[in-house]
Amino acid sequence: MCARRFLLFIFWMIVLAVAAGFAIYQYGGSVLAKSMTPAGHFAPPPVRSGPDYHADLSWLAKPGLTDDPSRWLPAGVTATSTARRAAVFYVHPTTYLDRDKWNAAVDEGGDTALRDALFVRSQATAFADVGEIWAPRYRQAAFGAFLLNSEDATRALDLAYGDVLSAFDTFIAAQPKDRPVILAGHSQGALLVSRLLVDRRDELKRRLVAAYVVGWPLSNAADLPAMRLIACEKPAQTGCLLSWMSFGEPANAALMLGNWSGTKGPTGNSRTQDDIVCVNPLTGTRDGAADPAANPGTLVPTADFASATLLPQAVGARCEHGLLIVNGAIPPLGPYVLPGNNFHVYDYALFWGAIRADAARRVAAWH
Repeated sequence: MCARRFLLFIFWMIVLAVAAGFAIYQYGGSVLAKSMTPAGHFAPPPVRSGPDYHADLSWLAKPGLTDDPSRWLPAGVTATSTARRAAVFYVHPTTYLDRDKWNAAVDEGGDTALRDALFVRSQATAFADVGEIWAPRYRQAAFGAFLLNSEDATRALDLAYGDVLSAFDTFIAAQPKDRPVILAGHSQGALLVSRLLVDRRDELKRRLVAAYVVGWPLSNAADLPAMRLIACEKPAQTGCLLSWMSFGEPANAALMLGNWSGTKGPTGNSRTQDDIVCVNPLTGTRDGAADPAANPGTLVPTADFASATLLPQAVGARCEHGLLIVNGAIPPLGPYVLPGNNFHVYDYALFWGAIRADAARRVAAWH
């Protein structure tokens, strides 16, 4: 019990630390960029020094691993299916907050490894009922890489993406050809999954149940056509994409989207806030709206951090101008909602039960 309490305490403290970092960035601008920029310039790693995804040590979660964090469930929740008729590829968000290098080592260890596993526990487990979860360790770009538009930052993200691409190729090769797949990620993980959906669109054709690209803005015109995907329009639709960014009211995403708006997507079209993809996880539909009664459960830590429980019918949401606006009796997930009423840290926690139900519907429809 003490160990579990400690791990969950650490998890929520890490979430709050990451949130605080984003908040300082939004308030501090160039000051934070300077303080968080990794030391020196990006240096390419030695050839063939990357992770070996044929080895269990290169995975956070994978069928057959001992102490697999993807087997965790909130208190009072039991598995509802043993069929697991899909396979899930999940990429965790940024957890490397140091500035000694541009990319974390794949065997970073310490707090970074603990954070990685705990994000698998709190996010990827929403898909555990429908499929075996594969979550790679990867040389993630350091937090500071997201504060700059520089060659160093680009190369750091490219290195991270190269690992994720290699992990996906190993993952897909291990699946029977008739098994459908789900792709999911959050924040940096969502960005890397969005690139994967372009580069491996042929391999995913007719196999993709859905892609959950959460906490990273995508454009209907500049991004999705290159993936040959559309935003999900029906709750049991397959071969489509879900994406959302959670905000309270009044929402202000100007600081978050300032560097994104006007950039070009893989189609060559420019991205604009008016064209951001928003699929409501409560309805499973593009531009949907739902009252709190439609929410099967928000993931909430207990008072002593000994566990986490699902609180049903607490949080509603609607898509508005590309953002997912939350409402209702939002439980005390933590005091660190970001400036602009940005619930980025809680994109999965707010809708954990709904994501679980959404994935089950789509897998059933695919079969």
